[in-house]
Amino acid sequence: MIPTVKNKDSRKVVIIGGGIAGLCTAVYALRCGYRAEVLEMHSLPGGLATSWRRSGYTFENCLHWLLGSNPKGQMHPQWAEVCDIDKLTFVNHEEFARLETMDGKRLRIFTDIARLEAEMLSLAPQDSAEIRRFTSAVRGLTRFQLPDPIGGLANLGIYLDDLPFLPLLRRLSRCTCGEYGERFTHPLLRSFFTDGYIGKMSAIVLVLSLAWMSQGNAGYAIGGSQAIIRLIQHRLAMLGGNLRLGARVAKILVEDDTAFGVELEDGETIFADWVVSAADGHSTLVDLLGERYTDKSTEYAYRDLETFPSYLQVSLGVARELAGYPGFVTRLLDSPVYADPATPLNQLSFRIFHFDPTFAPPGKTAVTCFLPTANFEYWVNLEQCDPGIYQAEKHRIAQAAIDVLAQIVPGIRQSIELIDVSTPATVIRYTGNWKGSMEGWLLTPATGFRQLRNTLPGLDRFLMAGHWVMPGGGLPSGLLTARSAVHAICRRDRVPFNPARQPALDLAPEPSAHPTSASTAAR
Repeated sequence: MIPTVKNKDSRKVVIIGGGIAGLCTAVYALRCGYRAEVLEMHSLPGGLATSWRRSGYTFENCLHWLLGSNPKGQMHPQWAEVCDIDKLTFVNHEEFARLETMDGKRLRIFTDIARLEAEMLSLAPQDSAEIRRFTSAVRGLTRFQLPDPIGGLANLGIYLDDLPFLPLLRRLSRCTCGEYGERFTHPLLRSFFTDGYIGKMSAIVLVLSLAWMSQGNAGYAIGGSQAIIRLIQHRLAMLGGNLRLGARVAKILVEDDTAFGVELEDGETIFADWVVSAADGHSTLVDLLGERYTDKSTEYAYRDLETFPSYLQVSLGVARELAGYPGFVTRLLDSPVYADPATPLNQLSFRIFHFDPTFAPPGKTAVTCFLPTANFEYWVNLEQCDPGIYQAEKHRIAQAAIDVLAQIVPGIRQSIELIDVSTPATVIRYTGNWKGSMEGWLLTPATGFRQLRNTLPGLDRFLMAGHWVMPGGGLPSGLLTARSAVHAICRRDRVPFNPARQPALDLAPEPSAHPTSASTAAR
């Protein structure tokens, strides 16, 4: 029988998953007067927004930049609702990325639009007309505002201001970056748009990203993704929320097509008035709900929509300062490196974290190499069935990455004192993300530039949040979908949605059989 709530002040939301979406959902619920408990299967919060330490080095897995880093820019007020974002120190790079060929040619992607235009024109004057059209689009969209996903009258002014950009948005949303890149004749320009998984994404993603960077509203947070997670975790603790680590959910409890709690792997039952899954979407539908609540729309998404690829990451601890090198560099290869037997890569990308002093001891630098692959089964099967070959393959990948890095940074081999390799099997083991995907749905012309439905057909008092709800992924998708979920809960319960409100903390957090809570973990 579904437990009943005796008074409105005891309403409770239980959230599955302690990544960015789960933590933000809890903070919003607490701000609106609900009790909130987050259940995270890992020993650390953050999910895919994570990093790890090895012998004094920190290796970042997620954050490249954060939309909302500028106090006067879009998304900053929303981040301020869930954490003290102004405690973060942001770095706004002059150079977002650099492409280099094996014979010394290069293309620098400056965040300043005028410098970017000049760089492209100098490299490829024959493409001048298309270059100017591209940079004009970036300039134009610096004035574009994203509507609030929860709607309301506030969007009316935004829609009116955005009207002049709609034709441009429509054109860029309907073609991929790869298709857009075919307009250029210079090989390096084409490679920037077409190579790798970015070639499958809507062109609007790249143009908007550069527009935000040019405004100083997409900076890198010193300390990486975990610095942001810690701030949200602290806000959760201050509001009286409960974060339980090592708490793996086995199933969502349902009666009369109404969710009323969850059951953990150890058999513990947790009752709630609302269940929000901010965990992996596929696992939620199949494992936690037994495929009972799907329809053609849901089945279409998980059958036909494209996900971000999985990936290998080679992480290197380098006993050397590398401040003279670009923070993000992609080397185009004359012959491919194979991430696995089915995945040839014609380029390798490196992040050289000389700009984050928290990631390495003085005089040293953390470096990572990202290798995308859709062949996650290969790595999962190797790890499970042939650990020897699994380790040998990790060694092969590491040496291949070091070979390419040595062409960018001469003499680097002698300075490498630590090598760490993660694979799609690692991603799945620690996060449970479907197919080992680095995020969720790839934002393509097929997905459209919109949030997917956060409810399931026929299931009451249940919502979803995270990158399986909003194509394009990234930390903002976690924040925005969390905001939408709690707004829907408040509307259903006829509770004011006021995310800036500081609630009265007259109720202590619920006692837990497990000692790990947000107040403990935040220290």
